[in-house]
Amino acid sequence: MPNDGKAPIMVRVYDGTRELMPQGMQLLFRVIDGNKKKRHEDFHDKPVLRTDVPFFDNFGDKYTVIVSADNYVQSGFYPVPVKPGVLSIVDIMLLPQNNQFNFRAVLWGNLKQTHPGLSRILGQGVGESAAEDRYTQLMEKEPQSLAAFLNITAALAQILFSTGTPLDLLKTLIWDDPDAAIASDRFFAFADSALIEQLETAALEGIFEEAPSALHPGATRSFKQVEFGEANVQLTLHENDKKSIDGVECIKVEADMDYYKDTGAHLILEVLVNQFGGQTDPRVVYVLRWTAGRRAGRPEFNPPFTIQAA
Repeated sequence: MPNDGKAPIMVRVYDGTRELMPQGMQLLFRVIDGNKKKRHEDFHDKPVLRTDVPFFDNFGDKYTVIVSADNYVQSGFYPVPVKPGVLSIVDIMLLPQNNQFNFRAVLWGNLKQTHPGLSRILGQGVGESAAEDRYTQLMEKEPQSLAAFLNITAALAQILFSTGTPLDLLKTLIWDDPDAAIASDRFFAFADSALIEQLETAALEGIFEEAPSALHPGATRSFKQVEFGEANVQLTLHENDKKSIDGVECIKVEADMDYYKDTGAHLILEVLVNQFGGQTDPRVVYVLRWTAGRRAGRPEFNPPFTIQAA
C-alpha cells in the first residue's frame, strides 16, 4: 500500500470491570510520537478514538498513548508501533482513584460450581465449614491478598504445559505458616513435584527462564515467565520442603507476579504505581497483565473479580 505519510491508531478505553468506559465521560487522549512531539491532545466523550498520525519510517514511529479522566488514575502504553495501512490498536484501562474489589463472582457458595479448581486448592485438607470460614475471613479482612491469589491463579490457568496448566498441579495453599502466609503480592502452596520437569521444559521452549532465587529464603530454583512485557508469573521452588498429599509427592512453591519484565518497562503507569505504592499491588498487576495480554493478542486476562468505584 502506498505510503501517504500517515498511519492509523485506534485507542479503546476500559474501566476496572473490563468493559468500555461509558459514553459521555470526558476522556483526555494524548498521542505522542517517538520524537516526543504531541500529535493529538484533546478531550473526547467517547471511549474509542481513531486518529491518523505521521509515519517517519524510523524510531519516531514508536508512539506513546496516555489517557486520563477526572477521578481516575492516568494510564497509557508505550511503544505503539505504527505503519501506513495497518491499524494499530491499543487498549487502556483506567481505575477509579477511590476503588474497591468486587468478589461477587467468587463467593464461597458458588465457588465449587464456577471455579472448581480454586475451590479444590482453597479447601484441601479441611472440612467444608472450616474451608468456608477461613476463605470468608480472607475475603473480608485481607481483600488485597485474595485479589493477588486470584490474579496469579488466573495467569497460571492460561499457561499451557504438555500435561495441562500450572494451576492443575497446585494441591493446596499454605495457610498455617506465618513465614509463608498468603499476601498481597504472593502466595505459597504445595504442588505436584511434576511441576519441576514442566518448568524446565517451558524454559527450553522460551516460555519461562531461570531467574535468581537468592531473595527467596530456602528456595532452590526460580522460573519467571517471559511471554509478556509486564506482569509475568514467577514460580520459585523450595524443593527441600516436601509433603505427600493424596499419595502425590509435592514440593513447596512460591508464586508471585512482578510489575515489569525488565527495567525497560513498556507500560506508562508510573502514576498508577506511585499512587498505590509499597509492595507489589494486585490492582496494578491486574491492569498491567490485562493490558499486556490485549496488546499481545492473547486470551483476555479475566480473574474472577473486578475493580470498581468505592
